[in-house]
Amino acid sequence: MNLTSNVRPADMERITTEALANAFIDEQVSALRAQIGDGKVLLALSGGVDSSVVAALLIKAVGKQLTCIHVNHGLMRKGESQQVIDVFCGELGANLIYIDATDRFLDKLAGVSDPETKRKIIGGEFIRVFDEEAAKLTGIKFLGQGTIYPDILESDGVKAHHNVGGLPEDVQFELVEPVKLLFKDEVRVVGKALGLPDEMVYRQPFPGPGLGVRCVGAITRDRLEAVRESDAILREEFAKAGLAGKVWQYFTVVPDFTSTGITDGKRTDAWPVIVRAVNTKDAMTATVEHLDWELMDRITDRITHEVKGVNRVLYDCTPKPTATIEWE
Repeated sequence: MNLTSNVRPADMERITTEALANAFIDEQVSALRAQIGDGKVLLALSGGVDSSVVAALLIKAVGKQLTCIHVNHGLMRKGESQQVIDVFCGELGANLIYIDATDRFLDKLAGVSDPETKRKIIGGEFIRVFDEEAAKLTGIKFLGQGTIYPDILESDGVKAHHNVGGLPEDVQFELVEPVKLLFKDEVRVVGKALGLPDEMVYRQPFPGPGLGVRCVGAITRDRLEAVRESDAILREEFAKAGLAGKVWQYFTVVPDFTSTGITDGKRTDAWPVIVRAVNTKDAMTATVEHLDWELMDRITDRITHEVKGVNRVLYDCTPKPTATIEWE
């Protein structure tokens, strides 16, 4: 298995079994040690499957020579930053720098409703935070990246979306990209073989701007919290219903408008929560998952009673096309 070139061999074995995954891990550990030597490596660790698998590989190969930076921009799903800390600090003993930049990001986003402007703010601020933290470190020669094979096919090897807007162009490190010749499903198999938890290995696709594109319009802290809490309920109910590994992506959206409702016998003016659940093979087209009404009743009851500021639950029945998967 040639896993070190920039071009994936046409006859390369698919990593579909634990044995192949372990062979890949052994080969990459040797390759990483040869490349890095006694040097230091820096990695932006989002908690997504790609960066998590790269972090686990680097820890196995060079241990404390790796420094991970996890930036919490306040737009993560419920419990995700804590999971990164628990897994990589508590279980794997990583050198992890945790940055809670929630206020910094949300202050920058205040009053901004245009989706592309929001994305640029989030991406630009991520670069600045990462750059500031990297500047505090000394002796870093290598930069780990969670580039996977589709990134090479789609963008000439530059994983521009990996950390929302890419990493600073003036950070002069040698790249370390141990999973760059793997497809996403293969990365997951390697992650399982490395002992990463299923919640991380099988994490749903998550946009770089995070919940920022699911809090439609100008982001407010209370509406952002409604997105986070309703999303957590949806994921919990899907898991109970056995849908967690069967539906490709599912999430909630809270738009920037309200409707009249009744809570505790009194009229309210509150937000709707929109549930989105789709299946796809390539994300170019997507079909809508047909949920049974009993499940939707449970989801609706929980969200309207447990999430502050919400009085309706809607289901998005639109495939791609004509809709996109995300709302922004």
